[in-house]
Amino acid sequence: MAWQGLAAEFLQVPAVTRAYTAACVLTTAAVQLDLLSPFQLYFNPHLVFRKFQIWRLVTNFLFFGHLGFSFFFNMLFVFRYCRMLEEGSFRGRKADFVFMFLFGGVVMTLLGLLGSLFFLGQALMAMLVYVWSRRSPRVRVNFFGLLTFQAPFLPWVLLGFSLLLGNSILVDLLGIAVGHIYYFLEDVFPNQPGGKRLLLTPGFLKLLLDGPEEDPNYLPLPEEQPGPHLAPLQ
Repeated sequence: MAWQGLAAEFLQVPAVTRAYTAACVLTTAAVQLDLLSPFQLYFNPHLVFRKFQIWRLVTNFLFFGHLGFSFFFNMLFVFRYCRMLEEGSFRGRKADFVFMFLFGGVVMTLLGLLGSLFFLGQALMAMLVYVWSRRSPRVRVNFFGLLTFQAPFLPWVLLGFSLLLGNSILVDLLGIAVGHIYYFLEDVFPNQPGGKRLLLTPGFLKLLLDGPEEDPNYLPLPEEQPGPHLAPLQ
């Protein structure tokens, strides 16, 4: 019964958040069970472009390391802020949300080549947190009951936390940088004099993921309108 309740709760999570979180957890579980090796997942340009192991372009965003504190910490933030974005500023815009993932993944992969980064899941998490924090500037965040601050400081607090844990902050900085690029192109530049949206979601994604747009001139039939209806005349 507990599993049924947990499954029902998970199915209420928005689709993109549900799919990405599940993929990360299943990938880590497969590594823990020795069904997969991290060497089959990491990003390697030679294996991608010479050996055509294309899956590495995706799997390097799904593996957050072996089970432990770092994995659960990252999963908590991925799930929370991915869901808050999808239910907030991307509500009803699933195609735009997926396009943000694609944009971030492509830019991180290109920049990751310069730094020889093999796993970029943490960078994607930092990007999600950064975009949410810039779109929620008045929200106050309580960081595990230790600190309370405005949302825009959250990415930098996470970066400092990574530093305290002895982790490399290069991946976090990459995620913050790509998050800022996306935020600038999507939220800042279009509102400047002479600015316009440069990140346009491809039409096929909208057709595939978003429902058909409702015609503003469409007038529903009386029986389709909310409220009590009279029975049809015999």
